[in-house]
This record gives sequence, C-alpha cells and structure tokens, in this order.
Amino acid sequence: MVKTYHMRRGDNEIKDRKKLARILNETNFVTLALANENEPYVVSLSHSYDEEAGCLYFHCANEGKKLEYMRGNPVVSGQALIDHGYHAGQCSHLYVSAVFKGKIEFIEDIDRKKRALEHMILHQEKNPDALLTKLKAYETGSPLDKTIVGRIVIDELTGKKSAEVAF
Repeated sequence: MVKTYHMRRGDNEIKDRKKLARILNETNFVTLALANENEPYVVSLSHSYDEEAGCLYFHCANEGKKLEYMRGNPVVSGQALIDHGYHAGQCSHLYVSAVFKGKIEFIEDIDRKKRALEHMILHQEKNPDALLTKLKAYETGSPLDKTIVGRIVIDELTGKKSAEVAF
C-alpha cells in the first residue's frame, strides 16, 4: 500500500481544479518520471491538456527509450512548471506547479489520433491552420500510422506555488 502524504506548507497548496487546469493549459511541456524494471528515467515532452477528458495528449517517435519505458510500465508521474525565476536575496524560487499521476494509453484508431493531434496543434501552434489542413488530409496508410500518439489519463492532480506568487 502506498502511503499518503499531505503538503507540509498547506498555504502554498493549489486545490482549485480550474487553477490546476490553467497550469496544464499554460505550459507547453511536462516532465515525466518513468520507471521500468526498477530503473528510473525522466523525460520532458510537449503536450496538450484535455480538461473534459482528464488527460494529457502527447506524440513521439515509434521507437526509443521513452517508448520502451512507457510500454514496460504505463504508470507515470509528472510535473508541469511555470517558472517565475529566482527570488533574489531570498534564497528561493518563484514558481507554480501541477504534479500528476496517471496511466499511459496509446491511441491506435486513426480518427482518435487525428483528434488528439488536433488538440495538440491548437494548444502548441500560434498559426495552426496549415498543420490542421495537412492533418485532415491524412488517412490510413499515411505517416499517422507510424506516429505514436498517446494520452496520460490523470488519476491524481495536485498543485503548489511559492508563497510570493499570486495565482
């Protein structure tokens, strides 16, 4: 059984679900803590947060260490961080963060892949039209077949901020 911890500085805890969603929506990447066969691995990846579905979407190459770890153990922890820099003269850092735990699922269906990638494009791109047009033209047998698209279904979501940051 996993021990439950409570935040030592409760005044810095972010409990409001809208604020936690805001952190996941404002950040362009998350850092994941993966483990496979008792070996840790940390990796950052771009994402988009689907608040309605309670998940983060991501894509990656169809081979490599990250994918091997994800397939070997789909349970993941991660963090999204808004860095406000070092607080000079105070020996502290100004930040807002969301920490999550969840399970990785890979999306195989082409239409679901397209929807997830569209969600990411709309989140990441300032001018998404050209990429969205290209994405809509893809069908079975296209580069989408070789693209790994996944989602992290979030089971736990907590947040924390430095006391000096208004959020």
